[in-house]
Amino acid sequence: MSPELKGKVAIVTGASRGIGKAIASTAAGLGIDLALAARQEGPLQETAAEIAKKYNVEVLTVPCDVTKLQDLENLVNKTKEKFGRIDILINNAGVSSQYPFEKQPIDDFEKLAHTNYLGYVRLIRLVINDMIQKKSGAIINMVSGSTLCDPVPRSFIVYSSLKVGLRAFSKGLFWELRDQGIKVTSILPGVTDTDLTGKLQEVTADHSRLMTTEAIESAVRFALTVPANVCPLEIAVINQQTPWTAPVIPYKQDHPKS
Repeated sequence: MSPELKGKVAIVTGASRGIGKAIASTAAGLGIDLALAARQEGPLQETAAEIAKKYNVEVLTVPCDVTKLQDLENLVNKTKEKFGRIDILINNAGVSSQYPFEKQPIDDFEKLAHTNYLGYVRLIRLVINDMIQKKSGAIINMVSGSTLCDPVPRSFIVYSSLKVGLRAFSKGLFWELRDQGIKVTSILPGVTDTDLTGKLQEVTADHSRLMTTEAIESAVRFALTVPANVCPLEIAVINQQTPWTAPVIPYKQDHPKS
């Protein structure tokens, strides 16, 4: 537990499983109270009960589809009603889609944009003025290690280009807000062994190419515990064997619902 963070309040999106559940647990281990958001209420309640029992922190659950502005507004309002404040925002909700561009369903474009870019930007906009008023706050955006590639990985260009945009937005936001005492950190993870990838058929024959969430948890912990006058602008966490130059996620995917 971190004395400086005990009693702080964090929103974590996409929090019911995978990376989101892991980093919510990391934040709780630092003494941070949580507002957890995800689309499915059942898994969200299970995660909240597990974290509250293990770490003895307060945990609020708010079912939320980050593609819907009304849901994001409700998430912020419910968090402020419960805790009276929002100190930390961890944007993690995301969907993946990998196709050769000419075969990618057009419906994918809007889903990817609203989840992986607009959902992040809108939620930041909803919490940022309170942070500016307090001259304090931390925003962590889960971007993607694929943005380190130039050009972005083949058959992954719509997803990755939106993440490139999110990475650029996050950098710009840091420079715009740094004099307000607000930190903005992007985490760039490699392909991680979670429900999104680990249960898909033929992801990769060699699971050594997939990371566990442990390194990402460490990155979040580092971002939240550095001295007050330090901001990790970007943290890239990449498995040395991640084959970004070749597809690692099958074109046809049956994604679990978050």
